[in-house]
Amino acid sequence: MASVALSEAEKVYIVHGVQEDLRVDGRGCDDYRCVEVETDVVSNTSGSARVKLGHTDILVGVKAEMGTPKLEKPNEGYLEFFVDCSASAAPEFEGRGGDDLGTEIANTLYRIFNNKSSIDLKSLCISPREHCWVLYVDVLLLECGGNLFDAISIAVKAALFNTRIPRVRVLEDEEGSKDIELSDDPYDCVQLSVENVPCIVTLCKIGYRHVVDATLQEEACSLASLLVSVTSKGVVTCVRKVGKGSLDPESIFEMLETGKRVGKVLHASLQSILHKEESLGPKRQKVGFLG
Repeated sequence: MASVALSEAEKVYIVHGVQEDLRVDGRGCDDYRCVEVETDVVSNTSGSARVKLGHTDILVGVKAEMGTPKLEKPNEGYLEFFVDCSASAAPEFEGRGGDDLGTEIANTLYRIFNNKSSIDLKSLCISPREHCWVLYVDVLLLECGGNLFDAISIAVKAALFNTRIPRVRVLEDEEGSKDIELSDDPYDCVQLSVENVPCIVTLCKIGYRHVVDATLQEEACSLASLLVSVTSKGVVTCVRKVGKGSLDPESIFEMLETGKRVGKVLHASLQSILHKEESLGPKRQKVGFLG
């Protein structure tokens, strides 16, 4: 994880401000920074999104490819995650540091999506035991300015919302052999339902209080954080504690309640932005990922 060195005076200033519900940038403890979301930014993908959260910049591309269902789940498709931590995003990402963080983020995403409610995996099955859609989700960290997990989860949800999977027909001849026919019409696609895809809300414990959407400077003042995966209905699907410090039961309960409350607002705002952007269609002005 990217980090920043602070003097003791700077840490005291940040910690005391948080106790008074006043952060260095003027936000309250439960406030997010401005989130910029743009979808359909990479042309050779099935879906893509770029998210900027403060100085954190994330690019996600989704590629739908045909594969074989897993033996233990013959009637379902599946998702594969790959996370690339660009060395230019933070000095710590050079060499093994970036690889380790990428693996940690990918494992967290697997945990979040390892249930039947996040995405309807049965809708990705084409022919049981034979063919299914595999969604390869590539996450690229372009810049790290704190609160990586939240930004990545927002970008993944936006990219999955933007994903279009070609409509497929299974044709069977008299001898019983099956043929798969993909539609020639590029607009004859299936859109994924992302209503139940959760977002991560990271709560950093600073002093006696906790904050959401911490900056790098605030993360340097926190010894323990709680990653809470929340759906649009406020249902917690996964919880993970990170950091060397400890959290008492009362703090965990308060952080979970904050995560649920803030998560519902985050989902509502994200869904509103995504639907608004989609309604503009081809007319919308694209910034693009090099913009």
